[in-house]
Amino acid sequence: MSPRAARFAAAYALLRSAADVADHWVQTHHQATTKGQHNHLGTPSAAGRRACAAHVATYTATQAAALLAGSRVLGIRLRPLPVVAALALSAGTHYVADRREPLRRLADAVGKGDHYRLTTCGMNGSYQLDQAFHHGVEAVAALIASA
Repeated sequence: MSPRAARFAAAYALLRSAADVADHWVQTHHQATTKGQHNHLGTPSAAGRRACAAHVATYTATQAAALLAGSRVLGIRLRPLPVVAALALSAGTHYVADRREPLRRLADAVGKGDHYRLTTCGMNGSYQLDQAFHHGVEAVAALIASA
């Protein structure tokens, strides 16, 4: 395995695991229930934007800590500029997706609107598409971090 491939594999594993920790353990209940909030006119609410920004801040800090600690433990050198670019991509896209409406519109545009709205059989389609979106972005972020 090439050194860059090893850096990519490590960066992806660290970003992905940190994302799950940040989304399910670090995120507060208030952030989770408020981050997609819109007002009665359908425009983004200030409370929703604040909750989402707070969540993304802790999410990004969790990913940064995982990359820093993990790369040191593994002895893999990640350069600061690509790591900052990777974290910026992850944070920016996470904010957009977690505001809910942009991801719903994307799902509608690519013919996945029915899956996005799925709430039967113990499934939540919006959550599944949200997580799949984040996984894809984290793969790109890992490519950037390993550059």
